[in-house]
Amino acid sequence: MNTPILEIKNLTKIYGKSKKAVDDLSLTVCAGDIYGFIGQNGAGKTTTLRAVTGILSFDSGEIRIDGHSVKDEPVLCKQITAFIPDNPDLYDFLTGIQYLNFIGDMFKVPKETRIERIQTYAEMFRISNDLNSLIGAYSHGMKQKIALIGALLHQPKLMVLDEPLVGLDPEAAFKLKQVFREMCEKGNAIFFSTHVLDVAEKLCNKIAIIKNGRLIASGKTEDVRGDESLEAIFMEVLENDAR
Repeated sequence: MNTPILEIKNLTKIYGKSKKAVDDLSLTVCAGDIYGFIGQNGAGKTTTLRAVTGILSFDSGEIRIDGHSVKDEPVLCKQITAFIPDNPDLYDFLTGIQYLNFIGDMFKVPKETRIERIQTYAEMFRISNDLNSLIGAYSHGMKQKIALIGALLHQPKLMVLDEPLVGLDPEAAFKLKQVFREMCEKGNAIFFSTHVLDVAEKLCNKIAIIKNGRLIASGKTEDVRGDESLEAIFMEVLENDAR
């Protein structure tokens, strides 16, 4: 599948007067891609993800989702996208099921479809018995699971995630990776940041490495990695760029 779902062209984001958090970054995520976005803390990963999802404005460049401009058609882009930050900030005074129904209403998911998907994903992530409890009483991992279910309810064309596996137990992480693969087999796309290079190497068909806001390497995982491990390539790229 070569249909572009996410197109980032010459993206630049400046903080203050001169701090370039993202510097002329371009990459394309196509239908069927599980695209890993890796880099050190402060490299510009989260800034890029937040620009893609319309949370942050940017100074120059263009971002298109399924052919639609994030700047000019923000609502349409949000309708076909789901974003999960590294620390989901949910409504503590709602129960899990109230939150999921709220998300379902926002994305106009039909009632029968919503009930079926909530049941399927709640059972998958072993959180069915907690749906009637207040989110404020949830652990970080439980909040992550509820946020994931909410993001999956409308079956978005593009899922954007910031460190999605952090806080998940091993079983939930395994199930989430299965969901990613199933979505991409249907022509959807996943774009996510991670520090876990082993996961990126095994899960992602494409990888991008960012440092100091600039794209250092990108492409098919096997091409970026070559005959070495992704960890070795990542360290090598960072060391070479520092010279």
